[in-house]
Amino acid sequence: MSIIIDELSTGGASNKAEPDGNGLAGSDAAARLAPMGWGATDMEDMQTATTLFAVSFRQRDEIARILADAGAGADWHAAVTSDAVAIESRFLASGAAVALIDARGALDEGIAATLALGGLVATNGAALLVLVSRGDVEAIGEFFDAGATQFLTSPAADSELIQALRFAGRHAVRSSGSAVDRRRIPGATLYDRETGDVRRWIIGRIAADCPVAVVLVSLSRLDIVNAAHGRPMVDALIETAVRRTETIAHAAIDVDSMVARLGGSEFALVIEASGAAVTAAITALDAALARPFAVADTRAVLGCRFGVAQRQPGDDAAALLRRASEALAEAKASDGSVLHVALPDGVAPIDALAIDLHHAIERDEIDLRWQPQVEIASGRITGVEALARWSHRTLGPLGADTLFDAADRADLGIALSDHIQRLVLARAVAWPAALNTLRVSLNLTAADITRPGFAALFLARIDESGFPRGRLTVEITETGLIEDLAAASALLAELRGAGCRVAIDDFGTGYSSLAYLKSLPLDYVKIDKSLVRDIDGSARDRVVVAGAITMARSLGLAVIAEGVETPSQLELLTAGGCGLYQGFLFSEPVDEPALLELVGKE
Repeated sequence: MSIIIDELSTGGASNKAEPDGNGLAGSDAAARLAPMGWGATDMEDMQTATTLFAVSFRQRDEIARILADAGAGADWHAAVTSDAVAIESRFLASGAAVALIDARGALDEGIAATLALGGLVATNGAALLVLVSRGDVEAIGEFFDAGATQFLTSPAADSELIQALRFAGRHAVRSSGSAVDRRRIPGATLYDRETGDVRRWIIGRIAADCPVAVVLVSLSRLDIVNAAHGRPMVDALIETAVRRTETIAHAAIDVDSMVARLGGSEFALVIEASGAAVTAAITALDAALARPFAVADTRAVLGCRFGVAQRQPGDDAAALLRRASEALAEAKASDGSVLHVALPDGVAPIDALAIDLHHAIERDEIDLRWQPQVEIASGRITGVEALARWSHRTLGPLGADTLFDAADRADLGIALSDHIQRLVLARAVAWPAALNTLRVSLNLTAADITRPGFAALFLARIDESGFPRGRLTVEITETGLIEDLAAASALLAELRGAGCRVAIDDFGTGYSSLAYLKSLPLDYVKIDKSLVRDIDGSARDRVVVAGAITMARSLGLAVIAEGVETPSQLELLTAGGCGLYQGFLFSEPVDEPALLELVGKE
């Protein structure tokens, strides 16, 4: 067995653990398994699972020791971490069939982690065991709603934890076995199906050689509804969203389909379709879920992200669901892209897309979305960031990261950047009067910075479009500045002197952030979403963000926070002195009609 422990040095950890109020009753786990009849044959349950993914916020050392002791002589592996940063991606990368969330002394963190993993666990036929303190047993229902499949209360013997993990492993093995109709379980609903139902549906279509697509949907902003109206209203809202999804599946493409709520705020739509029909279904579904939902005496607007995988030659149900899960994790990790489409296993995706990109510009497949930037004090939209989208003919909408990666591989980076700049300026100058006060932020690439004469070329392009220089902000990422700071400074100074504003994007993720603040002619600093995501974590996280805000403001720079998704994040950013924000808490990136509607509501 191997134990993989993130940022942990175990030193000379003992095989004993003293019991405490929140801890497991310590004793040698391997020795205590013998009376329970736990032998090599019984370990097959855990061997089938192969890998265990564990998150322990307060007792990581203890959990790591127990798993190491119990796994001695058995060929299973444990990845143990003490935080939930990028937990979906880390869980998928581990290949684990069993997840353990140790929520002792960390109830809120545990529920959040369970919500993040619940849908992935269900989709991939895994199991999720939650360990809670005895005083928190009332929260078990909330953990179940979030997607947990097993529970254990502490204090408990080490052997009891291992026994619980053993049965979690069995649950994972059986999840694709015999059918379990949860609709016959009291309290369950039409859409609360086991992942085995979805798998069997997919297996049947593959056996008949039919096209199959999996669309995984994750709803956001439910925490606001929960805080105002409670969990029953959240469940009713999710149920309404799922009903809309089933209606759309029939109305938009009229093919065989299944909708299944998987866990937490995630559900699956599996359809017997491919290509343009899948794109049509996603477009219609996105529009349906964007409509307000009735909640008590008010209305709520939810955000949603999509992970999509279409059947490829050689796919089985497990491979198709795994690729869809990975795509959803990518979409959830992105600040701008609400949809991610998985490419086939074994395909070099960027190489394949690079070939297609040669024709994308001439076919007018490159489109734009606008991410609103909101003034915290007034709640008004004062600007937007322009984000490129590639409406791929077979894969559907692809985000800017994928687009520019493909452009770099195809040696089309400069041509693509020029095309997007022209497109942004042409669209913005044609806006109706209601949008004519908004600032527009446009991203420049590292290749733009190093192009000889780019400043003059860019300024001429602005003037030819008729868009006012004073309403344009150019954004440069830290990674685009590292290679030639002097050249970047000269370029930005020329653009700023000509009336444009300058922002440094993704601030706080590079190695030379302080040097940039000192050396570059800037107007705005955009705090990276990874820092914003952690601000409601530890006190140290808050100090780091507050320090970055204070430093920027002391230099006379405005501060924009990226990737704001929760009210608590916004509250802490406001307390820290941040003036502007963008993110899914207010709105996802939208097209011009939706932007006009948002501005009209102010």
